[in-house]
Amino acid sequence: MTDKKQQDKEYVLKAAKQSDIKFVSLWFTDVLGLLKGLALTIDELETVLEEGAGFDGSSIQGFARIDESDMVAMPDPQTFQLIPWNSNDHGRVARMFCDIVKPGGEPFDGDPRYVLKRNLKRAADMGFTFYVGPELEYFYFKDSQKTETVDSGGYFDLIPLDAASEYRQHTVLTLEGMGIGVEYSHHEVAPSQHEIDMRYTDAMTMADNVMTYRLVVKHIASNHGMHATFMPKPMFGMNGNGMHVHQSLFRGDKNVFYDKNDEYHLSKEAKWYIAGLLKHAREITAVTNQWVNSYKRLVPGFEAPTYLSWARRSRADLIRVPEYQPGKESATRIEFRSPDPACNPYLAFSVMLAAGLEGIEKQYECPDATEENVYEMTEDERARSGIGTLPASLWEAINLAEKSQIVRRTLGEHAFNAFIESKKIEWNEYRSQVTQWELRKYLPIL
Repeated sequence: MTDKKQQDKEYVLKAAKQSDIKFVSLWFTDVLGLLKGLALTIDELETVLEEGAGFDGSSIQGFARIDESDMVAMPDPQTFQLIPWNSNDHGRVARMFCDIVKPGGEPFDGDPRYVLKRNLKRAADMGFTFYVGPELEYFYFKDSQKTETVDSGGYFDLIPLDAASEYRQHTVLTLEGMGIGVEYSHHEVAPSQHEIDMRYTDAMTMADNVMTYRLVVKHIASNHGMHATFMPKPMFGMNGNGMHVHQSLFRGDKNVFYDKNDEYHLSKEAKWYIAGLLKHAREITAVTNQWVNSYKRLVPGFEAPTYLSWARRSRADLIRVPEYQPGKESATRIEFRSPDPACNPYLAFSVMLAAGLEGIEKQYECPDATEENVYEMTEDERARSGIGTLPASLWEAINLAEKSQIVRRTLGEHAFNAFIESKKIEWNEYRSQVTQWELRKYLPIL
């Protein structure tokens, strides 16, 4: 064991003893980004820190076949954190995120956390650190069976219209208590829709934070007798839930995206990165918007983007360059607006980074910024400007991803094949359903 690993192990053991920890939860995700975990008593912690905890990988979506199912969850000591709501008379509970390895210690290719690690290494080899700041939107409903809202507030509304502000505040305090920095929280556009923005950080830490955030939001809602959902489009005619991802590349403490002499304060690397995202956006959408329901959000007329364009101010474009602090180096970034908060953050951050790096490596030419409202342009005007569209359905997105070399390379063969297979199953289940819309539309007349 290296000195660093030994120090990390000693830190966890000491922190667990000082905090009177009695149980430790080991967290990881399946290929779809659903949180999994196993618990151990404090007496087992030292052994598990050295050897990991074995489990049956064939029971986890996208992991392993039954004849090669033995997997080991190796806790990452740097993610050790108290879970405040699980503390009780039986003792306090902590959690650690895990890397999944094979019994011999070799990294498991199907582990989403390992997928992101590989892609972050590619960025590091180019001299970059990848920073992200996602904005996750969600709804509070009265229960999980229907979409009855708990307030009638709108964008930035305060109480009494925003009856759920207490839940948000409790969520923010819990996140901060778990070491997750929060910048803002506010009511969103639709009734009962809310947003809490975490302070930007490196992509691996943020992917772990996203998983924690989603669990904390749901847990606190449940404690208040409510249901919180990150479903992309739970209500017809209302805005859906997005996860706008602010992103930048740093070299040391220098923001690679910043150029004080450029009209937009964007460096050539930033424009190549934008070009890479625009060029590969269609093929990575199956990963950033991975559910059938995701494509009910990606329709014209709401805040979700559908057109492949970029701009400074307009929120109708796929990529926006925020101007909150124009000319400030550390604040210079791009905002990719199509992802939704129900994605697997490890895979979503990976494909966005890969697309951007591809643009930098191959120095893609960046199209001009679109200053017109792309929704108000005619189809011919968009065609003349070379503005394409995102996939309109999960099936279209799957087909694009399946043919994409960049998605295959980014995810790796195991995760790629498992993901595509799972999405095809979901689509086939969905397309065989008879919906209430079809019955209302066709049953009376056909």
